[in-house]
Amino acid sequence: MDDVLRPLIVVGGSVVLTLLLGWATDLLLRKADERHHETPLWGLLRRGRIPYQLVLCAALLSGSYEEARLFPSHREGIGRVLTLVLIGSAAWLVIRIAAAVVETSYTRYANARAHRDPARVRRVRTQVTLIRRVVSAIVGVVAVAAMLLTFPAMRAAGASLLASAGILGIVAGVAAQSTLSNMFAGLQIAFGDMVRIGDTVVVDGEWGTVEEITLTFLTVRTWDERRITMPVSYFTSKPFENWSRGTPQMTGTVFWHLDHSAPLQAMRDKLRDILRECPAWDGRAYNLSVTDSTPSTMEVRALVTAKDADDIWTVRVEVREQMIRWLADAHPYALPRVNTADAVLPPGRDGRRSPDGVPAARRVHSHPRER
Repeated sequence: MDDVLRPLIVVGGSVVLTLLLGWATDLLLRKADERHHETPLWGLLRRGRIPYQLVLCAALLSGSYEEARLFPSHREGIGRVLTLVLIGSAAWLVIRIAAAVVETSYTRYANARAHRDPARVRRVRTQVTLIRRVVSAIVGVVAVAAMLLTFPAMRAAGASLLASAGILGIVAGVAAQSTLSNMFAGLQIAFGDMVRIGDTVVVDGEWGTVEEITLTFLTVRTWDERRITMPVSYFTSKPFENWSRGTPQMTGTVFWHLDHSAPLQAMRDKLRDILRECPAWDGRAYNLSVTDSTPSTMEVRALVTAKDADDIWTVRVEVREQMIRWLADAHPYALPRVNTADAVLPPGRDGRRSPDGVPAARRVHSHPRER
């Protein structure tokens, strides 16, 4: 009877105590989150309740397993498994706590400066994301190393591994040259303020918004919802357009090819009226001028402004559409026209002759007194 009750009390007590402590901790975090709406820390810490309970359960079982006297012949193996679970869950818990603290710090900073300096907020967001990934990688590597050191064979091989570390480092460096270059490029992007999450960029002729930056790759979301994944080393080795660099405000152009008789002053007044009714226009500036001329048409350019790349696109298409509609209704003569008159050829160029032997072109276009 003692052989049954003892393991049941030890193992069952550890599990029940773990569940009780986890429930109590989660209840306290929930109440703290309800009281302090200004910070998301307590709500984020609740995401770590699963690794927290695993740490508690593994620690309680590791400390009380010998008292259970369960499977005494496998005591060493079970103890090692519990140690591995404890190390892994502790690393998981540390990563969740670090992520909660970092995210809370960023949220407070973003709320305080989002309206005053949005570009700097995006820069900090990029740095925080990469730092969190680096911390997670370091904690994961340390946890795996600690797990391996629990095996005696791995401890015995430590000396030989250290002795060959130089050669292995050289081989690994040559084999992972592109990966390492991308990692250093990711750190350079994060702290060099070259490109940030949320920036509007043009790469390889594609216009889009930076959606994600990691240590090795960068994802750009295009205007048609496609995702372009590129190595971060691209942004440190090749030129690209960053429309959000500095301030997100932009100036856009709209072109029309019109007849020479187009009413320019009336077009300037109409452009002003269109922009006043367009919510995407930021009110900074506008202009309309003739930028080129050909024998049949002239090129008219309008300059408009907006607060960011998305709004400048909206302003441009709105101005282009409404101006063409207004010209077609009020000034149709201003639209470009195609000359459908017959071409006048020099005498004899077409090779045709009339019945009297006179070239057709000369007879058609001759003076009336000569006929």
